[in-house]
Amino acid sequence: MAFYAIAAAMIAVALAAVLLPLVLQGRRGNRSRGVFVLALAIAFVLPLATGWLYLKVGTPAALNGVTAQPAMPLNLQQAVSQLRAHLLQKPDDLQAWTLLAQTSTMLHNTADARDAYDHILKLDPNNADAMVGWAEADAMLSANHVIGARAVALLKHAVQLQPDSQRGLWLLGTSEFQQGDYAGAAATWRLLEPQLEPGSEVAKAVAVQIARADSRAGGTPAEATSAPTAAATTPAPALHVQVSLAPDLKARLAPGDTLFIFARPVSGPPMPLAVTKLEASQLPAQVTLTDAMAMTSTHALSSVSKVFVGARISHSGQAIAQKGDLEGDAGIVDVARKTPIEILIDKVH
Repeated sequence: MAFYAIAAAMIAVALAAVLLPLVLQGRRGNRSRGVFVLALAIAFVLPLATGWLYLKVGTPAALNGVTAQPAMPLNLQQAVSQLRAHLLQKPDDLQAWTLLAQTSTMLHNTADARDAYDHILKLDPNNADAMVGWAEADAMLSANHVIGARAVALLKHAVQLQPDSQRGLWLLGTSEFQQGDYAGAAATWRLLEPQLEPGSEVAKAVAVQIARADSRAGGTPAEATSAPTAAATTPAPALHVQVSLAPDLKARLAPGDTLFIFARPVSGPPMPLAVTKLEASQLPAQVTLTDAMAMTSTHALSSVSKVFVGARISHSGQAIAQKGDLEGDAGIVDVARKTPIEILIDKVH
């Protein structure tokens, strides 16, 4: 417990040193109180929530049922509403749009995140982080998560401005792979490799992707010899998931409900390795979970051999499970599985 007390104190001091000057400067600039409420919510609540979440659910049962804390001192949704009200009054507040984009991404409100990134780019056309954020959000919203033409153009510009952008390089390589430019994908991912910790699971996964791209391009350049020999013949992870709703739960379905279909690690941190978001009215639904659906470029299906696959209907639209959400899962499956994975949503959280 002493360790946690010391860590908490250090975090508090560090955050105070960073945030207080920003708050004071912002208040002098007559910014809305809601902006600061949201910033403080993210800065203080998220580290605490993350620590609590890891201690509580950093196990195979993680994403399968994480109950939101009803006693949180700050209401993030209310803070977001205040931030939106502030932006109606000051639509040129770049920092506020950035905060809204990041928060919407965190809450898996992908359409809102893309819209916020779009506003950022109108105010700051050379914002590389916003370019990557817009491209990532747009891919999540598109059919089969294909990276579209505007997203590709933004990614190319972003990596020119910020050559060490890991998310940008990952997504750009993914777009080239999707378009059949396997040599280009391998070349782009090779720019990512030196930025990764040698021997890490992420580095190994990227090496596999490079070898796969080289194989499809018709050759195995010398630079790829460090990749495992079997990598070139290893098919890209593609989990075909079929989701249906139990008849006795159909009465609980409400207009606007959101369907999340996800694959997460069997153990360790509960962040999904692949996740997609649909309207629950689309049930029964079929999706294919791939590396392109990873929440971060360094945490994808290729980095593990087995995953827990599940589905949840959220009444609130939030990624964290709430009381009354409808759930189902297929248990633990091999990422190399080619046969369909069937999930029946038949439980109430």
